[in-house]
Amino acid sequence: MPDRPPMPQTTDDKQNESAAVPSSRHYDTRERELTRWRRMQIPLFANAVYSFVRAVGPTLRFEILGWQHAERAYAAGQRIIWPFWHRCILPVLWWGRGRGVVVMNSTNFDGQWTRRVIERLGFGTAQGSSTRGGLRGLAVMAQRLDQGKDVGFTIDGPRGPRYIAKPGPAMLARRTGCPIIPFHVGVERGTTIQKSWDLFRVPHLFSRVIFFFAPPIYVPQDAGRELLETKHAEMQHALEQVRDLAEGWFELTAQEQERLRAKWNA
Repeated sequence: MPDRPPMPQTTDDKQNESAAVPSSRHYDTRERELTRWRRMQIPLFANAVYSFVRAVGPTLRFEILGWQHAERAYAAGQRIIWPFWHRCILPVLWWGRGRGVVVMNSTNFDGQWTRRVIERLGFGTAQGSSTRGGLRGLAVMAQRLDQGKDVGFTIDGPRGPRYIAKPGPAMLARRTGCPIIPFHVGVERGTTIQKSWDLFRVPHLFSRVIFFFAPPIYVPQDAGRELLETKHAEMQHALEQVRDLAEGWFELTAQEQERLRAKWNA
């Protein structure tokens, strides 16, 4: 399987998000007020991280398991909701570059500089978070799905708690009928930032990288609260499963890896 399985082509959408969804006090996604020093840091952080991704990304060696779930969804004319843990965002940025996937992006300082990075790498953004502007962000993402684009969530971001999934994808899947396909990325050689809330993983040059994509989760558009919570719990479980598989992959024997390849590529 190629490192980057192809995604269906989409038309370029230049529509202004602010005009598409009127702002109100309930859906406020304006960037937060920052000190002059913080504003000066935004381009410095963005350029440093972008340069790092551009330097390390081409050296990474990817293996993809479970991609057939996405292929079947695309063959059925569907777009996809991609939730993944914040910890593995760096290899995702390189692997997913240029695909036009729309990512929920927070409005705080970190969100402002990361937005510059991900947009330079060919992602779209919808401004919002679990604490500020999240509902409007979901409305923008629903529009993008309708317009033929995939959407992604760093699902325990922007500040945690780590490995606790927020409900946005389940709500979005009910609204749009699009499948949720959770995934996780394991890195053979990298540095874990122990003091970060997400135990952020930074891959080393020439590291091997494994992606595990879970089977799709569908949420009926007439789902009530109880079923919506059940689907959210199903997504949480799937995210934990692919996390454990991907994080433990490089500790497995060759025989165990072959068994999992056969299972996950079936």
